[in-house]
Amino acid sequence: MADKDYLGWPFFEPRHAALERELDAWAGQQVRDAHGADVDATCRQLVRQLGEAGWLRHAVGGSAHGGALDAIDTRAICLIRETLARHNGLADFAFAMQGLGSGAISLFGDAAAQQAWLPRVARGEAIAAFALSEPQAGSDVAAMQCAAAREGDSYVLNGEKTWISNGGIADFYVVFARDGAAAETQSSPARGTRGISAFVVPADAPGLEIAERIQVIAPHPLARLRFNNCRIPAALRLGEAGQGFKVAMATLDVFRTSVAAAALGFARRALDEALAHARQRTMFGQTLADFQLTQAKLAQMATAIDSAALLTYRAAWQRDQGRKVTKEAAMAKMTATETAQQVIDAAVQMFGGLGVVSEHPVERLYREIRALRIYEGATEVQQLIIARELLRDTA
Repeated sequence: MADKDYLGWPFFEPRHAALERELDAWAGQQVRDAHGADVDATCRQLVRQLGEAGWLRHAVGGSAHGGALDAIDTRAICLIRETLARHNGLADFAFAMQGLGSGAISLFGDAAAQQAWLPRVARGEAIAAFALSEPQAGSDVAAMQCAAAREGDSYVLNGEKTWISNGGIADFYVVFARDGAAAETQSSPARGTRGISAFVVPADAPGLEIAERIQVIAPHPLARLRFNNCRIPAALRLGEAGQGFKVAMATLDVFRTSVAAAALGFARRALDEALAHARQRTMFGQTLADFQLTQAKLAQMATAIDSAALLTYRAAWQRDQGRKVTKEAAMAKMTATETAQQVIDAAVQMFGGLGVVSEHPVERLYREIRALRIYEGATEVQQLIIARELLRDTA
């Protein structure tokens, strides 16, 4: 990718541009073709590679626990995800889940939890997962049914979680469950967003099982979890009892903007592929790039990508300044994922029949982008968030 003028935007500091250049060179050597039939093994390998090369240190907050900085640098997270996504979707996935899966520990874990897990996550020695969604409770967290009952110095978990990325290969899961004891001490009903607590559940905890491995159009480790009288020490709770919704939203606030960045990476790769193809594909005595229709489409693709990038890195910069980013992150996530879908679709169309050949770069991008419009809040949910924030700000 020749044009990287965006790295000179005022959202970034010189260290961010240096980080991107170093990662781009590393990824070009290590992960560009990292995909295969054994997705679990590929993801484990990518986590190890990212850890050994030091990139996972940026996904962890706290230099005392292996993190690159004392606090997570959102702009760095976004640049890393964008760069990895441009090279390979599974590499982006491997990095992102180490951050999302351990983010609650970085933000809310006590010293013991942070020391137990974060250094291993940063080194790529422990694979992390984030378990929030349920069969009947995706974006509607208030409908959560997975239950946690306090019994002395333990909690006993019962219920299910689904659509859990890294499910089946993770070493631990950050699990959110309705805490009956906490709900009784809070003023809102137990079926609201209060009365939810967050826990670190080791993958080998008795009573935790992988109920189902889920296959999707862009393969990655995904599973439904079942908790059957799963007993864990009370010390594995993250944050205060009943504050799990706060833990979940704070974690998602960090990483939702990075979903937009991953979409940018996919879109930039699609534009690169389309430009190269348009220059060399001959038809009717000229190249595809000579047609005004092609030029107009390329212009639309590039302009849409820059528009999405401006929203994405505004949100990342704003969070790094300590500002609230609920609305801005939702705008970025919605715009970047929808834009990337349109850009990649245009690239597929430009390639014609080649664009739908299995494992062609734009065909893989077409499958990889689709899920980003759904996970961590579907586009329609982002619209609700944006409207809610607008109405609240103007009340």
